[in-house]
Amino acid sequence: MNYNFKNGNFDLFHPLIVVVMTILFLIIAMPMWYFYRELPTPNLDLYLYIGLGLLFFIFGICLSNCILKKNFKIDTVLSFKKILSAEKLSLFDTYSKNELILVGLVSLGILLQIINIALLGGIPLFSATLKAKAATKIWLISYIIFLPSINVLLAKYNRKSHYLLLFIGLVLFALTGYRTTPIAIMLSALITLYYTRDVDMKYIILAILAIAVVLLAVGFIAVQAISWQHWSLNPIELVSYRAAFTLNVLSKAIENQFTTMGNLFYTTLTGFFTHSDARVLVGQATIGRVHSITSTIFGPALLDFGIVGMLIQMFLIGLILKTLHSIQNHSKSIFTAFYGILLAQTIIWIETGPTDVVVWLFYLIGIFLIIHFLRGANHEI
Repeated sequence: MNYNFKNGNFDLFHPLIVVVMTILFLIIAMPMWYFYRELPTPNLDLYLYIGLGLLFFIFGICLSNCILKKNFKIDTVLSFKKILSAEKLSLFDTYSKNELILVGLVSLGILLQIINIALLGGIPLFSATLKAKAATKIWLISYIIFLPSINVLLAKYNRKSHYLLLFIGLVLFALTGYRTTPIAIMLSALITLYYTRDVDMKYIILAILAIAVVLLAVGFIAVQAISWQHWSLNPIELVSYRAAFTLNVLSKAIENQFTTMGNLFYTTLTGFFTHSDARVLVGQATIGRVHSITSTIFGPALLDFGIVGMLIQMFLIGLILKTLHSIQNHSKSIFTAFYGILLAQTIIWIETGPTDVVVWLFYLIGIFLIIHFLRGANHEI
């Protein structure tokens, strides 16, 4: 029997998946608190702040629905069946100029990543020393070029040969030893394909399982490559431990609101170019150590601007994601590609937190796309 999620009633990658994934992240952490007792159990404030953050995220989604329906006459629950999938193309069908440009950009991103690994002199996935040096300017440019280009290519052109480029890029970014980049590539591509293809449920499940395997494998191999750390936990236990530890850091952020007073966000935007790590500031502000750690999607805003800043951040993220989600339901193409990128990165933020300048850059592009679309829609009304 064939199953298809895209029936107009159930939308697997609606922005509300962020709420589901946050709750799942909490559940994953609980064994380390209540069964293994490897880490101290959090106080009730943790659950209260997470609940408030998710509530304001939902408020952002609701406001987006109201604005689009009232002012732009956009149906925010448009049935997917109204939108045709991208036309299937074979390897030998004619390539348009735009498709060739996108293929060239994807290839450039891949080439830059090959050069980056070659200059490092080894594979960072298997060396903690090389991993610490892997996030070079070449790496950043490669990622900025590759991720949007491959998603736009997949959204606009239904040609199976493009999956090879996706796979090559995925492998190369996984070899850098960072979990977030290969997960972002896989998850954003899955979301893009979900909205532009007729995808069977079994393939969606297989893709999600593949993402989980990559997450476990890359994370576990990278940790084992750190010679000064010795872990007795298996890969699944390690994921639970990391989730629990990150949420404990969030508890510390709740206790130390306004500690960084905006410096964390400033370092996020400028740190790559000044060789400063925003997550080191998180470590200093929460556990008093010069150590790069994560504090969930809620932590950095709390440290910078307190609970009000955190609630505004979550509200704006919900507003932007839902607006772009509704627009891509109507127009597909680049809108779907960037919705896939933003949603994937936001899901990753649930653990890592918004401390990556490249993701804020993608959000800025998403905002420009929204403004561009709504200006055109306003002229048509």
